[in-house]
Amino acid sequence: MDQANLIDEKRRRARGAVSNAAGRFDLARSEDHDGWDIPEDRPAFATTVTEESPRSLITYNRSPDLPFDRSINPYRGCEHGCIYCFARPTHAYLGLSPGLDFETRLVARPTAPDVLRRELGAKAYKVATLAIGTNTDPYQPVERDRGITRACLQVLAEFNHPVGIVTKGALVERDIDILAPMAARGLVRVGISVTTLDDDLSRRMEPRVPLPRRRLAAIKRLAQAGIPVRVMVSPIVPGLTDHELDSILDAAAEAGADAASWIMLRLPREVSPLWQEWLAEHEPGRAGKIMARLRDMHGGRDYDPRWGHRMRGEGEYAELIGRRFKAACRRLGLKDRTAKLRTDLFTRPPMAGDQLSLF
Repeated sequence: MDQANLIDEKRRRARGAVSNAAGRFDLARSEDHDGWDIPEDRPAFATTVTEESPRSLITYNRSPDLPFDRSINPYRGCEHGCIYCFARPTHAYLGLSPGLDFETRLVARPTAPDVLRRELGAKAYKVATLAIGTNTDPYQPVERDRGITRACLQVLAEFNHPVGIVTKGALVERDIDILAPMAARGLVRVGISVTTLDDDLSRRMEPRVPLPRRRLAAIKRLAQAGIPVRVMVSPIVPGLTDHELDSILDAAAEAGADAASWIMLRLPREVSPLWQEWLAEHEPGRAGKIMARLRDMHGGRDYDPRWGHRMRGEGEYAELIGRRFKAACRRLGLKDRTAKLRTDLFTRPPMAGDQLSLF
């Protein structure tokens, strides 16, 4: 652990990262020290939000591990602060740290709805399910004031465009008025991630995420509104949360989830040292076992980025989790595969400047 990058515990209250090392693309690195050794109280880190206007919003991928080929992200960075978040390394592309910067220095994209409308309205655009929340959470706290995710959903509803949402945020309930009519037309599914049912562990591991029981309540409200919900047991942390797999699925099924999925803990790039710093502080007695299990599943490495392996690992332990998951889903009637969302309803509403039809 690099002591130089560690942050005073009092200053990082309700944050996930223990350190804030420079990003891998940041060439200018410095240490501030004024020579004084007198202790002083310094304020906790506040969240700051800057804005950007993207030229394009829809990102395409060709990963065989994903059930979609396109996604949008209304925000960069995520105040939820999940220490295990695989998206943390993307902050390095902004010249920021995947550590504390990822949680405290956010980027909002207020023109995202307008850009999305333009891209969907293009004659060359071909419809397919679009995902929201695959990188950073669209319902993190900043969305309450900014409303960018809601505005994007309104655009998708105008176009009758299918969308899959992934979130840990209970704020998704706010948009039931948009999502329920879309669900009635077969245009939306929501995935809600539940990592643990232990409030204390959740608050330490994902400090600004709604507590597990609140996420289960969100599943219930969405399901009651006719919106299909998948519970995502993600990530499973071997030696820390794996024993909760059946309990989480039981609770989600009781709340109204109709489908389920799971992903093993992933530690790409800077996430591995950040995770190990967190373990050293919060779970020192289990750190060795947890890392040994992960390395067993990834050929001795902290992470194996190969397609077909990165999401779940391989070997006896990964297979055991898979069998437990399938058995629980059969018992509870939870689907691991769901019907595709409809694309035949897609239509381009009249755009400003369009020539009106004569008929």
